[in-house]
Amino acid sequence: MTQSRDDFEARLRQIGAERYHDKHPFHHLLHGGGCTPDQVRAWVINRYYYQHSIPMKDAAFMSRVEDPKLRRIWRSRIEDHDGTDANEGGLQRWLRLADAVGLDRDYVASARGVLPATRFAVDAYVRFVRDKSLLEAVAASLTELFAPKIHQDRIAGLLKNYAFADESSLSYFQNRLKEAPKDVAFGLSWVLDHADTQEKQDAAARALEFKTDVLWSQLDALYSAYVAPARIPPGGWQPHEGLVAESRRVKAS
Repeated sequence: MTQSRDDFEARLRQIGAERYHDKHPFHHLLHGGGCTPDQVRAWVINRYYYQHSIPMKDAAFMSRVEDPKLRRIWRSRIEDHDGTDANEGGLQRWLRLADAVGLDRDYVASARGVLPATRFAVDAYVRFVRDKSLLEAVAASLTELFAPKIHQDRIAGLLKNYAFADESSLSYFQNRLKEAPKDVAFGLSWVLDHADTQEKQDAAARALEFKTDVLWSQLDALYSAYVAPARIPPGGWQPHEGLVAESRRVKAS
């Protein structure tokens, strides 16, 4: 039976209440000040791979959209991450965070050291948006419904607990608090408008669940590699790699 608009929105929000990655132990550790410098660096490196893939995901989505109005609206998501003449962009702001924690930004941007599970999950998300229906692709983006709280908690927790945290290094999260609301308002309205049968509502809900799995699995990989049992898989970042001092020494030799 097709749910009413209000009931279906409540269903989507309940998915976030139960499955969003703000509940993951790694985030509790990070926001509470319990991470070592290397654990923070590992998070920065792996999360960058997700950040840098978002514009590619959005470009793949737009390549299938025939409606010029939808393309115009969606285009701002790419600009928010890649930047414009007037906007530094989220990727550059994330690399400022990398600078702040002592990582060489060229190393981070190269995606060397990204955990295999992180790469697998993020690449799966890009493929999902490229291959699934437009409704499922937009629904998967609705994890942004739940992002403001995690950004607020992260800003407060990092500022309280880590010396590297300041207005510059945390500018990515500050800007997402301003940028994300317009995206999620449009995306939610679009999904509610287009999920007009039970089959479509079920598909949209499964897409949102899939996206929460993508986010959760990245943190599972981080926790396993760098917290417990602290078993770094082949190809994963080793704590001596990609540090600013080391990268400068290598370039000079």
